[in-house]
Amino acid sequence: MNKVVKVGNALIGRNQPCFIIAEIGINHNGCVNVAKKLIDLAVSSGCNAVKFQKRTVDIVYSQEELALPRPNPFGETNGDLKRGLELKLEDYEEIDDYCKKRGIMWFSSCWDKNSVDFMEYFEPPCYKIASATLTDDDLLAYTVSKNRPVLISTGMSTLEEIDHALSITGTNNVILYHCTSTYPTDAEEANLNAIHELDKRYDCPIGYSGHERGISPSIIAAAIGAVSVERHITLDRTMWGSDHAASLEPSGLFKMVRDIRSIPKLLGNGEKVVYQSEKPIIKKLRKVFSSASKV
Repeated sequence: MNKVVKVGNALIGRNQPCFIIAEIGINHNGCVNVAKKLIDLAVSSGCNAVKFQKRTVDIVYSQEELALPRPNPFGETNGDLKRGLELKLEDYEEIDDYCKKRGIMWFSSCWDKNSVDFMEYFEPPCYKIASATLTDDDLLAYTVSKNRPVLISTGMSTLEEIDHALSITGTNNVILYHCTSTYPTDAEEANLNAIHELDKRYDCPIGYSGHERGISPSIIAAAIGAVSVERHITLDRTMWGSDHAASLEPSGLFKMVRDIRSIPKLLGNGEKVVYQSEKPIIKKLRKVFSSASKV
């Protein structure tokens, strides 16, 4: 398909530069200063946007889940951890101001309707539907009702579940992301050719949200047609937290962005030609010239 979706000041679709999202998610570990350092990393590496995750803890999780023992830097229960990782309004106001100063878009994957309302205050350029919420019909409908572009990850989802989700959201102003929801994803489960299957089946641009080790799958995804690539980022994979191990450190992010940006040049226009730079080599290396080899 050849649809193009406008997100902020960027066009996402075929024949457009790959839209690269640095997912901060919860890798800020509840600290705005860490979030700012990750924003700086995304800007300096050439990413188009940063993404956070927003939850209303007491809605997303049951009281039983929150009460489970789970020692962490914020306390002794799972609830202490979940609440400690949620940034407050004043934190996001600071992040919003900082992203504007640094000239980068930011948005969030919202896990419940209250979080969508929370984020509406900042007039985000788009919303992200996490793989875990693709089957939440109410959240899908509510998110689309805000009339902003919607980016949808498809990890853990069958084609029938994706069909159903798109019957609610429609395909206008939607970008669909191939994804495997294991952290980190093993090579044999990356299944990058699913990008082609999604592209043939759905009338919307197709991206890739990766959780793999290294950067090769993300680069290959962009080379075979993914119009957007999303990866978790971290300052250090050894930091505490569930997502750091499947995230890119600064050097990996810089290399991935560099290599994705080089893909259009590497692919060229497909016309087989002899370049001017090759002609001196012809004279040097070719000892016998046939009529077909004369340039």
